[in-house]
Amino acid sequence: MRGVRGRLQDTPKPTARLFRRVHHQIIGSNKTALAALTLKARSMGMRTVLLAPFTNEARTAGVTFGSAARTLLTKPRVSRPCCVIAGGETTVTVTGRGKGGRAQEFAVAAAKTIAGLPRAYVAAIGTDGADGPTDVAGALVDGDTWSRARRMGVDLDAALSQNDTYRALKRLGCHIVTGPTGTNVNDLYLLFLF
Repeated sequence: MRGVRGRLQDTPKPTARLFRRVHHQIIGSNKTALAALTLKARSMGMRTVLLAPFTNEARTAGVTFGSAARTLLTKPRVSRPCCVIAGGETTVTVTGRGKGGRAQEFAVAAAKTIAGLPRAYVAAIGTDGADGPTDVAGALVDGDTWSRARRMGVDLDAALSQNDTYRALKRLGCHIVTGPTGTNVNDLYLLFLF
């Protein structure tokens, strides 16, 4: 009641006495995770390309990321194996009644874009180990995922429109499961060309 009456501040201000002994040190970030991924990929003999972070709609970002594979494949100097790396955190505008998350929507949209490309893989992963309200961190798709879904009777276009990518990817065996990681430095997106 004191707060409602204005006698107690609702949020401590930065100069509040209680913050005098509080100190913060950032020990992990999306940038740190991307640098580690880049080093690991290079140590495995892959050429690496780092893209700007994605912060837009998940399915739009997935299409953009998948398109990078097609662009790279048209360049004569791109040596394989190649790993394209990006970070960030996309959004999902929920209009359907399904189950999924931003990494799974990203992966399904990317799967449509890389459909038919041999030896092309896209992974979308939430670093906290949970993508949306699901028990998975994200998904791994490849150039055959879209046609395999068709053969299995899984409608990935419908899954995207209903925000129901979780069930579709589960049927396809595409989920990445890590369990809770105890950290969250946004999402990681990987495109492998072998």
